[in-house]
Amino acid sequence: MNRTRRRKAFSGIVVFLCGAAVFLALIPLFFVFGYVIEKGFSSLSWDFFTRMPKPVGEPGGGMANAMVGTVYLIVIAGAFAVPVGVIAGVYLTEYGKKTFGSLVRFTADVLNGVPSIVIGIFAYGLAVLPVKHFSALAGGLALGFMMIPIITRTTEELLNLVPGTLREGALALGATRARAAFSVMVPAALPGIMTGVLVALARIAGETAPLLFTAFNNRYFSTSLVQPISSLPVQIYTYAVSPYEDWHRQAWAGALVLVGFVFVFSVLARVVTRRLERMHRA
Repeated sequence: MNRTRRRKAFSGIVVFLCGAAVFLALIPLFFVFGYVIEKGFSSLSWDFFTRMPKPVGEPGGGMANAMVGTVYLIVIAGAFAVPVGVIAGVYLTEYGKKTFGSLVRFTADVLNGVPSIVIGIFAYGLAVLPVKHFSALAGGLALGFMMIPIITRTTEELLNLVPGTLREGALALGATRARAAFSVMVPAALPGIMTGVLVALARIAGETAPLLFTAFNNRYFSTSLVQPISSLPVQIYTYAVSPYEDWHRQAWAGALVLVGFVFVFSVLARVVTRRLERMHRA
């Protein structure tokens, strides 16, 4: 066997091992998805999406308030975290080599690894204790804190991939450094940044611990910023630990809907990325 054949054989073995590793990694994922679908699909109904929760002991009801509350909290978190994360990422790209830039990068990496319950306790002390009550604003704030490091690091990495000649051309035409960054560099990296934002939204959609300390829960329909609000993760947790069989079935249905939310965000991230890439090529 000559050298070329040995290299091809070794390459084939490595490709096979990589494929086997991917297959092994997907097995638990398929089992989880299959089990959630099996348990939750039979409990899904129109009432589940349109009705409010029933009192203890009464069968039926739904999680309409929790689904609306989850979307509401995600919107609050995104409105707070996306601008902060993108601007921080731009700063790290332009001034990241300085001492303060290195500190910001290190802080983002540490914050990205902090357990969600710790962020929930921090948001509790920041937004709940001073006003003496839980609120949707506090819940959105806690989720926003979790989004910021993801968006910051994603924005920085993608801006670093943009050719430096674009920045130099903008500066040569008389643009300020800030204008070159936000008018030239950010649009060039927008597909990747949007993907990072959607991934961050999917990341926070299923968080329970921060909301237990901030938004708490609400059995009634509420969209007030200063009142407790229901959410799918907390509602699922409440129903799952209860002793009622009907609530257990609804918890599985809520888990399926929550998995569907995450799946939609993931697919949407890919669709948005592809469309923006096509627009840039055109």
